[in-house]
Amino acid sequence: MPVKLVLGLQHGDEGKGRIVDDIAEFWADVVVRFQGGGNAGHTVYDREGNKYVTHILPVGVLVKQSKNHAMKRHITNIIARGCVLNIVDLYDEIKSFNNELSNKDLQISGYCPLIEPTHILADRLNYQGKLGTTARGIGPAYSDFYARDSILFKDLIEDPQSSLFKMQDKFFKFQTDLAQNGHVYPLLSDSHNEMLNNNFAFFNDWIDNFDEKVEYIKQFISKDESIITDLYNEGKNILLEGAQGCGLNIHSNNYPDVTSSAPTIGGALNSTGLNHKQINEVIGVMKAYKTKVGTGDFPSKCNISDGETLAKFGNEFGATTGRPRKCGWLDFDEVNQAIQMNGIDHLCLIKTDVFCNIEKPFIYHKKDLESISKINNVSLEDKGFVELLMTIKDKTGINNISFTTGPKRGEIVWNV
Repeated sequence: MPVKLVLGLQHGDEGKGRIVDDIAEFWADVVVRFQGGGNAGHTVYDREGNKYVTHILPVGVLVKQSKNHAMKRHITNIIARGCVLNIVDLYDEIKSFNNELSNKDLQISGYCPLIEPTHILADRLNYQGKLGTTARGIGPAYSDFYARDSILFKDLIEDPQSSLFKMQDKFFKFQTDLAQNGHVYPLLSDSHNEMLNNNFAFFNDWIDNFDEKVEYIKQFISKDESIITDLYNEGKNILLEGAQGCGLNIHSNNYPDVTSSAPTIGGALNSTGLNHKQINEVIGVMKAYKTKVGTGDFPSKCNISDGETLAKFGNEFGATTGRPRKCGWLDFDEVNQAIQMNGIDHLCLIKTDVFCNIEKPFIYHKKDLESISKINNVSLEDKGFVELLMTIKDKTGINNISFTTGPKRGEIVWNV
């Protein structure tokens, strides 16, 4: 009854999606997305080279899309209660796949809080400029949840009209407050009235064909909230998929430059109903360098030239937003904190091939930069790469390391 948990050890964008995808293809019976919302993005390529980007759907849905029938296997994908849902975006994401999903492929907890139009508008006005959020309404949706004022997914399915009326009521109150107190907001346009009108247009677009979308989405609601525990008891291989990274944990010292959920083992336990004894392996994913989006710098940030090189060869632009990522050196202070907090058993090192383009590479440890040998090839025959692996083992205490040799599917060397 094994359970594997995949977490990002940095600030997100570590490459968790391809790790989850590889494990899902050959091992998992169940893939569970346990936190966050559509602000995350996992980019994965199938064996034919086709690109897929998931935002809220678990990466396990991509196995069904494969044209290689030998690789196709049934996977139950679950969006657990720790996630927040934008019904409109979810509908569009499901419909974007070639092989349409059924309720056998996807189950969604009825206790997921909904992202409402007002949450998105509030995010744009209050947080996008201040914190560099994706303006997807994630933070305001979690705020309503903790204020115990959320519309849950099950509420929407049980009574769509009442849920829509509640959304409308919140929207009109939001507009009234904005009309009366707009001077306190960092306005998105020069015209207050224009912004109010744009809000109405956005809301009307958002609820267009809303009943039809709810009717379609309702097939995916989980009939039993104990589904993950039941699948565990049936002996299924369960893979828990985290979004973002531990450096963005709402409870981290990086607050307020964080996400609004807990991309940690604690977040996984709260969301899935499993206990810590049921998780057999915690896999931490990290890049050979570091990237960050949103506000806030970091101590291992590299110079402009090296940062541009890493961004260019690493294609460091957000899968959801397209925003460029700030680049820096691998920060062992940050990684070791994440390892300790989550009880990491296994490290996956990503994008070392990108690091090969740096002539004078560094790492960051104990609040200081340390130079390391130039890496020419991601190979156990390359002296610089072997030194990097030994440095990682020495500084983290983790001996079980896997690594990628390139960006393509299958370019993963497991357990060296």
